[in-house]
Amino acid sequence: MDTRRSKAIAWGAGLLAALTVSATLTAGGSANAAPAYPGPGRVTGDVHVHDPTFVKRPEGGYLVAHTGDNIALKTSADRTAFRNAGQVFPNGASWTTTYTNGGRNLWAPDLSYQNGRYYLYYSASSFGSNRSAIFLATSTTGAAGSWTNQGLVVESRTSDNFNAIDPNLVIDDQGRWWLSFGSFWSGIKMVALSPSTGKRSDSTIRSIASRNGGPIEAPTIVKRGNYYYLFVSFDYCCRGASSTYRVMVGRSTSVTGPYVDRNGRDLNSGGGTEILATHGSVIGPGHQDVFTDTDADVLAYHYYTSSGAALLGINLLAYDSQGWPYAY
Repeated sequence: MDTRRSKAIAWGAGLLAALTVSATLTAGGSANAAPAYPGPGRVTGDVHVHDPTFVKRPEGGYLVAHTGDNIALKTSADRTAFRNAGQVFPNGASWTTTYTNGGRNLWAPDLSYQNGRYYLYYSASSFGSNRSAIFLATSTTGAAGSWTNQGLVVESRTSDNFNAIDPNLVIDDQGRWWLSFGSFWSGIKMVALSPSTGKRSDSTIRSIASRNGGPIEAPTIVKRGNYYYLFVSFDYCCRGASSTYRVMVGRSTSVTGPYVDRNGRDLNSGGGTEILATHGSVIGPGHQDVFTDTDADVLAYHYYTSSGAALLGINLLAYDSQGWPYAY
């Protein structure tokens, strides 16, 4: 089948489901009322991932980083076919082992391209612990082994009420840099960064979303129109076919919040509007990334199959008449 035609069929099927969602929401229905979510768009090749993050390359194509030993990389020319592209730190990352109990597996990276360089924020931790850290690495090419570690950005200790993993960089309308992060404990936090270093510019830690100790993690913030949209994942990742991950969203006119859901509930008080959850053979979609492409905003995430395999999911995002995003 012609590649363009197969893409059109896949996205078209998703669009029909999305229109159902949009009609329900426009009519005042609840976003938590188990709408008919779209299936992921077609992807091929090396598509086994956890916690994917995308960046469009200035020369064309895409670079993807995801959880893996020493941070795993993939590339794609067309956002459909993906291939493995090595590791960020093929010789290891010894500076992280204090937080990983000696392991090589590094989590939940965040990729962006700023001022002629790739920026990669990444997490070092171990399951169930908040003795964690977020580090920064940079590269001019993004290629495996080309990355320079720029050091520690933020850490958490067992005495802290937050967990320093799952970073996401956002630059606001005034050009200020912010890093959101967090998993479980007291929820999602935010710190200010210096654009010149990519490191913290002050000691303030802000709270932007919480479930009072319940499972919330993986923040992603994007500005669209008048609003900053905060996407998070609720519930449980990493349990294979028993995972209950789901993608939630809130919005604010200020990058630091308060973020509220469709019903006006503050995300710091457990609020959140669901936009993607388990449906059919797609189990526990989450740890989302949102980026702008030539055709639409793109929602990338991982999900599980019934066998427990973790795969890359990609859908497009649109916004309804009230400005709330939905996947298609």
